[in-house]
Amino acid sequence: MNPCARDDATSEEMVDFVAQDGVRIFGTHYLPKVNEPFSRAVVFNAGAGIAARHYKHFLRFLASAGIPVLSYDYRGIGISRPRSLRNFSATVEDWAELDCRAAIDWMKARHGSSLIFGIGHSIGALFFGGPPNAQDLGGVIMISPHTGYYGDYRREYRVPMALLWHGVMPALTMILGYFPGRWLRLGDDLPKGVALQWAQRRKGITPSRPGDRLGALVCRFSSLRLDAVMITIADDGFATEAAALRVQAMFSGLRFEKWAVAPSDVGLSRLGHFGFFRRVAVGLWQPIIFHVLRERSPEATVPMRIAM
Repeated sequence: MNPCARDDATSEEMVDFVAQDGVRIFGTHYLPKVNEPFSRAVVFNAGAGIAARHYKHFLRFLASAGIPVLSYDYRGIGISRPRSLRNFSATVEDWAELDCRAAIDWMKARHGSSLIFGIGHSIGALFFGGPPNAQDLGGVIMISPHTGYYGDYRREYRVPMALLWHGVMPALTMILGYFPGRWLRLGDDLPKGVALQWAQRRKGITPSRPGDRLGALVCRFSSLRLDAVMITIADDGFATEAAALRVQAMFSGLRFEKWAVAPSDVGLSRLGHFGFFRRVAVGLWQPIIFHVLRERSPEATVPMRIAM
């Protein structure tokens, strides 16, 4: 199925909603152009520092299959960015506990009769472990999940990424009051709090001390009880198998099914960390539709590898 040919089967509306602490979050609601109740709906979490608009082809594809989707930008990112990002207050915990919670609440209010799934890319997949209402989801799909720990990266990326995250990032952030990701062609600019959290981490995410908000967030990851799919990409330099195992250990309460994807599955030579969402990889998207739309039963199964 070609997503470009199906754009006329969907509509999009800009939406906004307010997080529990009063911060307004902005997003896009992708809707199928059919007048019927929807049995399924999706809340989509982008990767850290990636504006949600970069996933639009994949999200339109979901909507064209009859699945409404809400994508949104975390506070400080994309269309949720304030007029000035300098010293804007935002942390990873805010994104997971407050922004993600508000997005799920909005989708439940809009599509209360639908079974709502969480789909997340990269570090954004982890944020479904943050809000208390995540337990109301019908399931979670994690695409290329990782924690941002450079030690899990492929060997050739470890030294340059360690220098970037732990040297360049904090230095520029302290000077500018935010991390200039756009200028460095590393996605969107990052709020100061998020950037410094990333820079200060030199090992996998673990609870650090009593009363630590990030540590409490990580502890909650293990309490989430849902069915989950984890999709790994063979040539992903960041979300490697080591990273996937780390995420799986953190979310010990999830019932994981693992799908392995290779560029050759869709006739490509390379996918990497972002290639799954390129239009040329559309052949990888249909199994997600099948998984979201399938009837839930004890006998239902999902293949361990995507069959093309």
